[in-house]
Amino acid sequence: MKIGLVRHFKVTRGYPSSSVTSDELMKWVEEYDASEVEENLVDLKGIDWKGCYSSDLARAQTTAETVYEGEITLMEELREIRLSPLFRSNRKLPFFLHITFIRLACWFNHRSQPESRREIEERIRSVVDRIIHEGEDVLIVGHGGIMMFMRKELRKRGFTGPSFKRPSNGKLYVYQDRTG
Repeated sequence: MKIGLVRHFKVTRGYPSSSVTSDELMKWVEEYDASEVEENLVDLKGIDWKGCYSSDLARAQTTAETVYEGEITLMEELREIRLSPLFRSNRKLPFFLHITFIRLACWFNHRSQPESRREIEERIRSVVDRIIHEGEDVLIVGHGGIMMFMRKELRKRGFTGPSFKRPSNGKLYVYQDRTG
């Protein structure tokens, strides 16, 4: 069995180039979620993908519809990890610092985050359970953060595949169980 992970195409709404307040950060998140994407060719490695699951966010859905010709199952469970500032402030911080604080807060299950790391891991386990139960070669189109959790879960279950620190947009990463 093969599972192909694809991060959505690159979003046209770039990252803030300057420091932002927590409210400005949340406005950017809304703009990012509503942004168009820059399509690119995705090499599907000649694999006959039998199904496709996608996050129901527009950037992932557009990517899935572009790379896969069959029916696509949209899943809220494949949505990106929601961002929430560690604290509300009018003080401007560099964008990367906001993101670092948010990742640390998520990692340590801080109450400022809408979802704990454990909850994220559980929803990914549930998706992987469903896909493995179906037993067919499938594509999963999602988001960078979710792909990192997905890769970890697949490896726990004996799948082999590439490592990445931050998955590239519009690129296929194939994971295969050890029996196939």
